This record gives sequence, C-alpha cells and structure tokens, in this order.
Amino acid sequence: MIKEFRDFINRGNVLDLAVAVIIGGAFGAITTSLVNQVIMPVIGLILGGADFSNLGIIMKDRDQYASVADAVAAGAPVLQYGAFLNTVINFLLIAIVLFFIVKAFNQAKKAFEKPAAPAAPAEPSAEVKLLTEIRDELKKR
Repeated sequence: MIKEFRDFINRGNVLDLAVAVIIGGAFGAITTSLVNQVIMPVIGLILGGADFSNLGIIMKDRDQYASVADAVAAGAPVLQYGAFLNTVINFLLIAIVLFFIVKAFNQAKKAFEKPAAPAAPAEPSAEVKLLTEIRDELKKR
C-alpha cells in the first residue's frame, strides 16, 4: 500500500498539480495586490477620486454612519459593491494572464513537436491487385 501511494505521488501529474496550486495561491495574492494598490487607485483617479473598496450602500440607519467603512465596522448591513467590483477586476486580470500563459505554452509545445511523417500509401487490396494483373494481361495481347 505504501508503494502504491508512493507511485501515485511520484506521477508527474500529481506533482505538477501541487506546484500549480502553490504558484496559483501566490499569483492570486500578487494580482489582488495589483488590483487593490495599483489599478483601482488609477481608475479611481480617472473617475474623480472614487475609492472602490469603500463603495457600498448602507441598508439600515444610513444617517448614523459617516462612511461605509464605519457602518461595516459597526456591523450594520451594507451592500459592498465596491469590494465586489475589486474582486471582479481581480478575476478578469487572473483570467487574462492565465490565457496568455496557456497560449504561450501551447505555441511552445507546438513548436517543439516533431511534424508527423506522411502516411505511407496503403497497400492495394486483393481485388485491386487482381484487376491490375488482368489489365496488364489484356495489354499484352
């Protein structure tokens, strides 16, 4: 049973998957930081200084809170669409980067593959051989 488990772990696919999960987690943290600290401030500046992380609708007792952050800190019900917008942009960035990585990988894989040898012509069937012999005999006469 231990040998079976070792063989399972040593398969290339399992190790590749483990590496992909670890790198994916680190990549997710990088893209989250990129969205929150780089992209969203630029978009906010273009749109007049809006801070998307603090955008939301206070759903109850709006007059009691100075900002959405205060309402969230107090535990009030808040519809935080700004945080959702950040998450959507984060997802789109990850999807775009993964698209380009997979595209580059597929192009590299295609470049390194050996072109397939042309298929050898199929051997003529017994009927075709017989008909060819008959034709050749008729030509001789």
